[in-house]
Parts: sequence; structure tokens; C-alpha cells
Amino acid sequence: MSPLLTVAAETENPLVPPIPELVIGLIAFVIVFDFLAKKLLPNINKVLEERREAIEGGIEKAEAAQTEAQSVLEQYKAQLAEARHEAARLRQEAQEQGATLIAEMRAEGQRQREEIVAAGHAQIEADRKAAASALRQDVGTLATELAGKLVGESLEDHARQSRVIDRFLDGLDEAASKAEATR
Repeated sequence: MSPLLTVAAETENPLVPPIPELVIGLIAFVIVFDFLAKKLLPNINKVLEERREAIEGGIEKAEAAQTEAQSVLEQYKAQLAEARHEAARLRQEAQEQGATLIAEMRAEGQRQREEIVAAGHAQIEADRKAAASALRQDVGTLATELAGKLVGESLEDHARQSRVIDRFLDGLDEAASKAEATR
């Protein structure tokens, strides 16, 4: 044998532990493993189970909150649609009332204008009659004075004077009417 092989055979393999250490290590491992399996593993499982339940409860709560938020959103959308509908209805009513008010104001203005025009025509007619009456008196007085000067005698008889003046003016009115009719 070569000296190297004898030295290697005599020395132990550093990778293989001695048997007593291997038995003691195995017994210690079983004791630690048994302790962990009986004491720590149930506590760890308990904590993991509580965490899983908390997460599932959180998910359920989140889903419930999401469902509630969705229902609140639907209610909000319904209320918003109702408010828009109400606003459109109020706007329509306001426009109709405005149109009605404008029509009433126009009718009232038209009525007042017609009253003013009618009052103006009545006033003009009254003024025309008063002017015609005054003019008849003045024309009658002037005609009587002129006729008295031409005839040389006084025509102071009031009844006769009125008849003469009326006949004269009626003749003038008829002549004016005929002239207008021929036009």
C-alpha cells in the first residue's frame, strides 16, 4: 500500500460524522420536531386561521360596502334624474307663465290703446261738434249782420234768424256731401 492510502485509511472521513453524534443529533431533532409539532404548529395554525378569517371577513365587508355604495349610487342617480326632470318641468312652467304673462300684458296694452284711441275719437268728435256749433253761431251772427246791412233793415228776430241760418247751413252741408259723393 502506498503511504498515502494508509494515511487516508487511518484518518476518518470528515464528511461522515461519528455514530454516537449521529444518534444524539437524531434524538435531539425528534425532540425539537415533536415540540414544534405539538406546541408551536397549533399556535401558528391558529394565527393563520384567524388571519384567513379576518381577510375573508374583510373581503365580505368590502363586498357589502361595495354593494351598499352601488345602491347609494343608484339612489343618487335616480334622485339626480328626478331633480333634472323637476327642473325641466319648472323651467317649462316658467316659460309658459312668461308667455301667458306677455300675452296678458299685450292684451292689456292693446285694450288700453283702444280705450285711449276711442277716448281720443270721442274727444275729437265732441270738439268737432262744439266747434261746428260755435262756428254755426258765429257764421249765423255774421250772416245776419251782413244780410241786415245789405237789406238795410235789422234782422233781430231770433226765431227767424235761426231758421234762416239753419236752412243756409243745411244747404251748405248738402252741397258738401254731393261734392264728396261725386269725387
